[in-house]
Amino acid sequence: MSLMGNMMHMPLMISSLLTHAARHNGDVEVVSKRVEGDMHRSTWAEVELRSRKLAQALGRLGLEAGDRVGTLAWNGYRHLEIYYAVSGSQRVCHTINPRLFPQQVAWIVNDAQDKAIFVDLNIFPLVEKLAPTLPSLKHVILMCSRENMPRETSLPHLLCYEDLINAEDGNYEWPSFDENTAATICYTSGTTGNPKGAVYSHRSTVLHAYASALPDAMNVCSADTVLPVVPMFHVNAWGLPYSAALIGCKLVFPGHHLDGASLYELFEQEKVTFSAGVPTIWLGLINHAKQNNLKFSTFKNTVIGGSACPPAMIRTLQDEFGVQVIHAWGMTELSPLGTLSRLKAKHAGLPKEQKEAILAKQGKGIYGIDMRIVDANGQVLPWDGKSAGDLEVRGHWVVAGYFNVDKSPLHNGWFPTGDVATIDADGYMQITDRSKDVIKSGGEWISSIDLENVLMGHPAVMEAAAISCHHPKWDERPLMVVVRKQGAEVSKDELLAFYKGKIPNWQTPDDIVFVDEIPHTATGKIYKLKLREQFKDHKLPTA
Repeated sequence: MSLMGNMMHMPLMISSLLTHAARHNGDVEVVSKRVEGDMHRSTWAEVELRSRKLAQALGRLGLEAGDRVGTLAWNGYRHLEIYYAVSGSQRVCHTINPRLFPQQVAWIVNDAQDKAIFVDLNIFPLVEKLAPTLPSLKHVILMCSRENMPRETSLPHLLCYEDLINAEDGNYEWPSFDENTAATICYTSGTTGNPKGAVYSHRSTVLHAYASALPDAMNVCSADTVLPVVPMFHVNAWGLPYSAALIGCKLVFPGHHLDGASLYELFEQEKVTFSAGVPTIWLGLINHAKQNNLKFSTFKNTVIGGSACPPAMIRTLQDEFGVQVIHAWGMTELSPLGTLSRLKAKHAGLPKEQKEAILAKQGKGIYGIDMRIVDANGQVLPWDGKSAGDLEVRGHWVVAGYFNVDKSPLHNGWFPTGDVATIDADGYMQITDRSKDVIKSGGEWISSIDLENVLMGHPAVMEAAAISCHHPKWDERPLMVVVRKQGAEVSKDELLAFYKGKIPNWQTPDDIVFVDEIPHTATGKIYKLKLREQFKDHKLPTA
């Protein structure tokens, strides 16, 4: 008979992150740029007290354990309070992306059967319009004070956030329950079919918070000032509202002000040291800084994920602005953290170019995530940096299934990500494409990411997307869709010549088209589906 450990058993509770922050870092600031236009200053102690008051209010509204509570909100202190109040009181926090099409928002709310929705002022018209189509919805809470409430509304069940808080005394103890209880639901972006709900547990969320703060991961500590540009409705802002509480650092929220000028001003004003977001956000910030000859005084580290970060962007941030880029990969089904690109000790003496090549990969799996690549027959492929296959993962914060979906997505206990990747002998994974975006030319695969990365290194290119076009001989050939930088002049032939020596000749795109704007999904990724639809009848000059 095995000997059992003689240790306390304390379930991993999301509420414990907040009580720890309030108890040990209670005076540390939580700063928000509000929808109302002003700056709001709070502390971890105040956030914890108001979260307890909000938990009391949820009970008074008749919301029970397991009930889903939606949010349609930007990054701010009230959204943070909702995160903890809802999950901490054994209800389920359901963050909804307000950038989705209205019919998708309605579908998601109805699928989750949200009983209540918290909504920011400038998103309220959407909820007012959709409310008649949301049968499970009992309460709509407007995230503002009494003086900002609308004078007229069609909603009979509209409540004021600050009124709810002010009516409670905060005499509330966070309950303890099974750590595998549902804590939050995030829905996938649903670019192919309806979105699917990933249900995270208290256990998975706390473990994810621990792992993401590690030195080999995001490497944040209590001395940092963290500004999550990634929205709190996008996979829980990559877990930063939880890991920030775990370490007790200063937290800065930008609200919906995500343009380059607003972000730069906030970074400097609040002395931000660390941030995280998708590549499109950094494009805006870099352009603003370059156009105005600006530098960062405190900003030193950023995690870039959501889609592959072009090496040219990594070089610009590091060489011109002194900002260390941590290239990361993950997805909604991974809560979202999977891999991060950091150098090993043995890489210290390598030339700069070789270091850059390693850091341009999506990186190594952190403890808690295991991965493998398999071929079309499910056979496991070697870690040689050359063999490309379907990427599969498993781990402590990886979904085993979807909300309201009976069929398991797992393949022999592994989650198929839909990405095509290589893994080298040192364990560095590199996404070569999404399986649906890879260009299949004459039986060979061309990575759309490789093609995009080359053009993103050209000084006249603002953004580039590679898609497949039908070809009578080769089945598919690459077409590049390009946005020029403002005021820049560059021709198709110049850009095609720019590929020479950077990729095998046969992979060079067959054509380039210039557009004013490339469409993006609600989470900031290039919307390849829409581009393929837009150019489905495009005639390649080589066809």
